[in-house]
Amino acid sequence: MNFYFISYERVVLVWEFLLNLLRMNEKCMEKEFIGLFELQTRLKEGIECLFPNRIWVRAEVSAVKARNGGHCYLELSQSGEDGLMAKADAIIWSSKYRFIAPYFESVTGSPVSVGMVILAEVQVTFSPLYGLSLIINDIDPEFTLGVMELERQRTIERLRDEGLMDLQAGLSLPALPGRLAVISAEDAAGYRDFMRHLHENPYGFVFDTDLYPALMQGAGCPASIIAAMDEVMDSGKLYDAVLVLRGGGSRLDLSCYDDYDLAAVIAQYPMPVMTAVGHDQDYHVCDMVAHVSVKTPTALADFIIGMYEDEDARLSSYVSRLKLAAGVRIASAESALDMMKARIKGAMAMKLAHMVSRVDLLEARIAAADPAKMLARGYVLAVDAGGVVLKCAAGRAEGDRISLMFRDGTVDCEVKNVECKDEA
Repeated sequence: MNFYFISYERVVLVWEFLLNLLRMNEKCMEKEFIGLFELQTRLKEGIECLFPNRIWVRAEVSAVKARNGGHCYLELSQSGEDGLMAKADAIIWSSKYRFIAPYFESVTGSPVSVGMVILAEVQVTFSPLYGLSLIINDIDPEFTLGVMELERQRTIERLRDEGLMDLQAGLSLPALPGRLAVISAEDAAGYRDFMRHLHENPYGFVFDTDLYPALMQGAGCPASIIAAMDEVMDSGKLYDAVLVLRGGGSRLDLSCYDDYDLAAVIAQYPMPVMTAVGHDQDYHVCDMVAHVSVKTPTALADFIIGMYEDEDARLSSYVSRLKLAAGVRIASAESALDMMKARIKGAMAMKLAHMVSRVDLLEARIAAADPAKMLARGYVLAVDAGGVVLKCAAGRAEGDRISLMFRDGTVDCEVKNVECKDEA
């Protein structure tokens, strides 16, 4: 058999602990209390007495979950400068949700989603088991649109007050922007349409495009695009322009492009920013501050290709003008050459005619001076012994031999006497 020995000190400590526990239990038994269910029931009665009728509540949607059974569960909240101020669960029963949802989407262009500010008609209820909840009977879609438009106007006014609206207009866009940084979602239809339209242009123009992926809708869209723009700057590449592309969507889907932070970054960006967001009827604050804004990604591709077409037409015009000017110069030179040839030809003809005339005259003179012709007319030609024609008697001496040439022969003679006439 085993024995366990406990010291006296330990026995005293255990005994004091049991006495204290007994005293505390006696004090607790003396306090008044109610059960949790009674507390919750009293709260239910007070709350439902305070709000017996439906009321309109303005709140932001923090969470949405539509169940398969048709009910829609929401979390509504309100925030202030110090953060979250209030939060409550809300329910739209299926009998109401099947009417509220399509009508809200038809007016706003988007279903009820996180981040929206809504005006809901609610019935305040309190359950002892589940606590406070709001039963939504109706939602005013016009209020949601009005809140968005009011915030948009405030953003525009703030940008104007800060002098940011026209900063991008002061940047210079190259005449042929060929190096392009594209900010879009890689799987977006608008991005694919833009790339196909730009790179498959019928003129064969070549472009260098780099994609910087970003979220293009939702609450995280502005921060994601800003991060992509920062990445473009950090890349170290020299781009001609930055393109922000997003295809069509509802007004609420595209409301992120009215965000002040995003618009301010675009306005102050050191490169030209070109935006193509939404449909033809859409015009956002980001479009207002951008260097170039068009309606759709395809339209932006056409705009860029059009710049190349204009430059090509301008160069073609220069080529035509150069060809025309060269043709005129060549025609003028050919005309001057023809005139010069005609003048040279005329001068040569006149010179040749003059020379021929002189030759004819010489021939005539030579023919006229032909001794044979003189002899034929009965003249006699006297020559000395050396065959030199004698033109006078002077210089002849007795005994000189001379020849007299007649038409029909020559007579050799000897000079017997020389008589010269005195010249007056």
